[in-house]
Amino acid sequence: MIYIALIVLLVGIELIYFKIADKYNIIDKPNSRSSHTSITLRGGGIIFPIAIIIAFGLGYASWALTLAVVLVAAVSFIDDIKPLSQMPRFASHIIAVGLVFQDLQLFAESLWLLPIVFVLLIGWVNAFNFMDGINGITVLYALTAIVSFSFLSINESSLPLLITMGLSCLVFGLFNVRKKAKTFAGDVGSISMAVFLGYFMTKTIIETGQLGYILFFSVYGIDAIITIVVRLKNKENIFQPHRSHLYQYMANEMGYSHIFVSSIYAGIQLLINGLVVYMVMKGELSYFFTMLTLLTLTLIYLWTRRLVLRKMIR
Repeated sequence: MIYIALIVLLVGIELIYFKIADKYNIIDKPNSRSSHTSITLRGGGIIFPIAIIIAFGLGYASWALTLAVVLVAAVSFIDDIKPLSQMPRFASHIIAVGLVFQDLQLFAESLWLLPIVFVLLIGWVNAFNFMDGINGITVLYALTAIVSFSFLSINESSLPLLITMGLSCLVFGLFNVRKKAKTFAGDVGSISMAVFLGYFMTKTIIETGQLGYILFFSVYGIDAIITIVVRLKNKENIFQPHRSHLYQYMANEMGYSHIFVSSIYAGIQLLINGLVVYMVMKGELSYFFTMLTLLTLTLIYLWTRRLVLRKMIR
C-alpha cells in the first residue's frame, strides 16, 4: 500500500510542478542542436530529488546521500532556469562526491583509491548528463540500472530506496516516454539521478570487490567516451552542446523514433546487466570477462557508428 501511495503522491507533485513551470516559463526552446522541435516544460526530473527526500523521511536513505542528490539538484535547477558558470556546478559535483565518500566510509579506505574513484564519479555524472538528449533515454536507462541493482543480494537492505527511486522514474516516464514529451528531465533530473546511480555503482563494487559491475553502465560509458574522443580529434569544445552521439544520429539524422532509440539503449543495457547477474550467480564474473565484454561492446559500437555515418552520407 505504501508504494501505491507513493505513486499517487509523486504524480500529484509532478502535476503541481507542471503548473509552476508553466506559470514561470520554465521551458526548453528547441535550437539547432536540439533533438526536439516544440517548446517543452523543462525540469520534470525534479521528481527524482523529491523522491529521495521522501525516502529519507521514511528512513530509506542516509542523510549524506540525500544531501548529495539534493545539492546537485538545487544547483542544476537554478542552472536550468538561468545558466550558471562552470564553477558553482562543478563545486556542487565535488561536494556531492565527497558526501558519497562519507556515506560509504571511503575516507577510511586506501587514500590512493580516492582520486581514481573521484575522477570516475565526476566523469559518470557528466557523461550521464550529456546523454540526456531524446525522449525516454534518461528515464529508461536509469530504470534499467535501478532494476539491475535491485536484483543484487548485496543491495537487499537498500531495496525500499531503490523501489522508491524506481517509482519516481515510472511517474516521470508517464510524461516523458512519449512521441511528444510533456516534460524533459533537465539538468536537475539527469545530474541528480547520475549521482544516485553513481553512488550505487560505487557501493556495489566496493562491497563486493567486483569491478565487473561497471558493465551496468557500459552502453552509456562507451558512447560517451568514444564521442568525446571523436570530438577532441575534431578539435571541438566537448563542453558545448552537440548532436554527435550515436543515439542522436539515429534519432535526428536517420529519423528513428526517439522512443525506439531509447528503448534500444535501455534494452541492450538490460541484456548486458542480465548477463552480469548470471555470471555473478555462477561465480564467474572475472576481470577477464569484464575486459572481454567491454572490448566486444566497443567494437560493436564502432561498427554500428560507422554503418550509421555511411548511411547518413548516402
